[in-house]
Amino acid sequence: MIGLNVPDKERFLEIKLAKDKMHQDEILTFGQENILESEKLFRTKLINSLAGIRQVALIGTKSKDGQENVAIFNSLIHLGAHPPLFGFISRPHSVERDTLENIKETRSYTLNYLDKKWMKEAHQTSARYPKEQSEFEATGLTPQYLEHCFSPFVKEAEIKIEMKFQQIVDIEINNTKMVIGSIERIHIPKNRLAEDGLVKPFDLLLSGGLDAYYTSDFLSQLPYAKP
Repeated sequence: MIGLNVPDKERFLEIKLAKDKMHQDEILTFGQENILESEKLFRTKLINSLAGIRQVALIGTKSKDGQENVAIFNSLIHLGAHPPLFGFISRPHSVERDTLENIKETRSYTLNYLDKKWMKEAHQTSARYPKEQSEFEATGLTPQYLEHCFSPFVKEAEIKIEMKFQQIVDIEINNTKMVIGSIERIHIPKNRLAEDGLVKPFDLLLSGGLDAYYTSDFLSQLPYAKP
């Protein structure tokens, strides 16, 4: 505003106030009634992405009959390190859930974290293929068997975790299920593990909703917080 005469200053302030008001007007407020009445796909994407960016995990399973399955999930939950437990959310059983059924049947599954370059293949595993068709074959991903794990890993994955089914928690409010498993074995490249145990997620595929994908940027590692 230096060098502006009084009329210019007044006009500048008018424009600034108008812009400020415009930005305020851009704030949208959704009450629960608005959310519930919104179009289904819009509502699903809104709430799913509102939960933030999460780790993409391809869950590998196999039926007792030997049918391999791999499916994408972004609902992985850390439940504790002593013992090491992860959970994930399985959607309502309104259609066949091969991943859930295989886990219940065999008590075995794998978690696989992929590099961002495998985004399209990972996303394609969300398609509803017939039970008798392997998502590995359909997407071009490769099943891999390590140690004595019954379920297949994804060969292309950067980080591979063998899981053992422990418990299902029924969430009655929306008929979903939290599947809880214990970590049995971890396969991780040496350059992804810091001396203090921190896993380095550079270039790993992350998800912020049904079809939006991201990668992470490292900011800092802070000391243990004390009062």
